[in-house]
Amino acid sequence: MSRALVLGARGAVGRAAVTALRAVAWEVAEGSRTAADERLRIDLGAPEGRRRLHAAAASGEYAAVLNASGVEDARIGAVADQAALVDISATAAYLDALAEAVPPDARVVLGAGIAPGLSTILAAALDARQGDEIDVAVMLGSGERHGPAAVEWTAGLLGAAIHDPVEGGTLRNLVRRRRMPDGRGRRIHLRADFPDQLLLGHASGLRIRSWLALDSRVSTAALGVAAHLPGAVGAAVVRRAPHLGGSAWRVAALNRRTGELREARGEGQSAATGRLAALAVRRVVERDAARVGSMAGLVSETEALAELGGGGG
Repeated sequence: MSRALVLGARGAVGRAAVTALRAVAWEVAEGSRTAADERLRIDLGAPEGRRRLHAAAASGEYAAVLNASGVEDARIGAVADQAALVDISATAAYLDALAEAVPPDARVVLGAGIAPGLSTILAAALDARQGDEIDVAVMLGSGERHGPAAVEWTAGLLGAAIHDPVEGGTLRNLVRRRRMPDGRGRRIHLRADFPDQLLLGHASGLRIRSWLALDSRVSTAALGVAAHLPGAVGAAVVRRAPHLGGSAWRVAALNRRTGELREARGEGQSAATGRLAALAVRRVVERDAARVGSMAGLVSETEALAELGGGGG
């Protein structure tokens, strides 16, 4: 029986991943800052927490480590010398640093979840050729109550520059706007720093731009306004914003040249991210693949949609 160590196991995504792994007979150790077992009381923001993580990985007990904690520290990559590492982060700069930090021939999945993850899979499934421009549109449910890490990720976009944008130069998050098809017409999306260009675009010769909308159009508009405020002020607005909208999410990839669109939708972003992250854990261990990179190199569109119960198009 395979065993996994899930970091952030008490968070919304972590809980969903633990449930999904146990449903297919995996043994799961739940790591968190408040775990009852001292060996699993892992605070990745502290040296002792990282020491415990490395000791757990080196013990040989775990086939994989899933980082669903929201902590983004490239030193986590050192555990990949002992176990496969799957990270759900959507921060391009962090994933870039993590890819550099992991040992040679490590088994790593970067950006496992909906966006990136499913978004990267959909972009890879397009019939595209080198140089094609791909738009990845991510709509998230602004009424879903996520953990503090998800809120901080969104707040952190305000005032920050997009990591290595295909447009070149310096481009701030959530400032540029584009109307994207949403299945019922077109919806304003804001240019955002999802790492699909890093995970897929460079290797395939595609030019990928990622865009973010919330299911509440009012909340999307407010996010766009906050992007024009000083970074700290805008971040404070995001942290205090009411939870308008619902829990629906949608991810789509559009080829500008051909008009081909591939999409998926569902309810509950955290639950779907956890299930896809658990699928990435299973596949990277079962296939014993070295330095996988992204979910697009590991999981097919059909397989990902089946894990989520359909919802593709």
